[in-house]
Amino acid sequence: MAYDNLLISDREAVRTITINRPDKLNALNRQTLMELAEAMTAAQEDDGVRVIVLTGSGEKAFVAGADIGEIREQTAVEARAFSALGQDLMSRIQASDKPVIAAINGFALGGGMELALGCHLRLASDNARLGLPEIKLGIMPGFGGTQRLLRLAGTTRALEMALTGEPIKAERAEQLGVVNRVVGQDELSSAVAELADQLAKAAPEAVRGILQAINQGAETDLQTGLALETARFALCCATEDMKEGTGAFLEKRTPQFQGK
Repeated sequence: MAYDNLLISDREAVRTITINRPDKLNALNRQTLMELAEAMTAAQEDDGVRVIVLTGSGEKAFVAGADIGEIREQTAVEARAFSALGQDLMSRIQASDKPVIAAINGFALGGGMELALGCHLRLASDNARLGLPEIKLGIMPGFGGTQRLLRLAGTTRALEMALTGEPIKAERAEQLGVVNRVVGQDELSSAVAELADQLAKAAPEAVRGILQAINQGAETDLQTGLALETARFALCCATEDMKEGTGAFLEKRTPQFQGK
């Protein structure tokens, strides 16, 4: 499928989706949100894809925010629909049963930070800046930023970032648990590729189970989370990949998981 604002590339079992609006610092307008939703669905339905990487084109920005020009012309009713569209995309990314890695290669502000927060793992270059500057425009985050940042960094830090609108450096984001790792700008692509390859070689049912157990477990009580873990563990043990993994361990060789 051809997209106006996205570039799609595959490398073995890893699909990279690049937001390609460099003249707008990859800002998220309605069309881009809809294209991202379509691209995520396509990646989910492609059995050859095991890992998804999201990034932005150019060297300045991952995504510098939502498209302000578009927001400025919206009525309250249109703004509500725009917020719902963005939230649906971020929730769809978070609910993916294939790992989604954000390769944050520059500014991740507003909707860009919210997009990164929807991903399962986040690697950032040392020149990256992350923030929720909406308050400086007389608005507030609308793509899930208040809720996901709250859950990652806690109430105090979420309030500070959302109320001041000041961006933070990648190193600070790592300290707060907002990004998993910070690497040099020229090392980001290789670091993301290495992580993606590692995840792509894992047993898919085990990956799905971990993603579901942790994502859903974070929103429920301990006993419900434990019951979900038990159910997913049992599903893993019914796969050929389980036999391959345990056999490889006993035979002291590298497992070759087939997703069966």
